[in-house]
Amino acid sequence: MGTISLEGMEFYARHGCFAEEQTIGSRFTVDVHMEVDVLRAAATDSMDDTVNYQAAYGVVQREMTVTSKLLEHVAGRIADSLLHCFEAITRVTVKVAKHNPPLGGAVRQSSVTVTASN
Repeated sequence: MGTISLEGMEFYARHGCFAEEQTIGSRFTVDVHMEVDVLRAAATDSMDDTVNYQAAYGVVQREMTVTSKLLEHVAGRIADSLLHCFEAITRVTVKVAKHNPPLGGAVRQSSVTVTASN
C-alpha cells in the first residue's frame, strides 16, 4: 500500500451558510490523501495500474463548483466521488479549508477533514 496525495489545490468557490458567501465566494484549499496499492504501478510504470492524478484533480475541481453550506458536506462529497470514480482507492482523507472565514475576528482559515473508505 501507499498514499497518493494532492496537496494545496486552490479554488475560488461559493460555500458557506451566509448568502454573501454564496454570492461573493471565497478562496479554499483542498488536500487529498488516497490510499492505493502502488506496488504494481511501481513495478510496471503504467498509468493503468494507479490513480491518474489529473483525473483525481478533475473530480475535486468538479465537486468544488457545487455550492454547499457546510465544509463537511463539500469534503464528504469529494471523498465519496473519489471512491466512486477510482476503485483502486481503498481509503481517502480530504481536508477542505476556507481562507479568512467570516467569524468576526482574524482567522487565517477554518477547515474540515473527512476520512472515508470502501
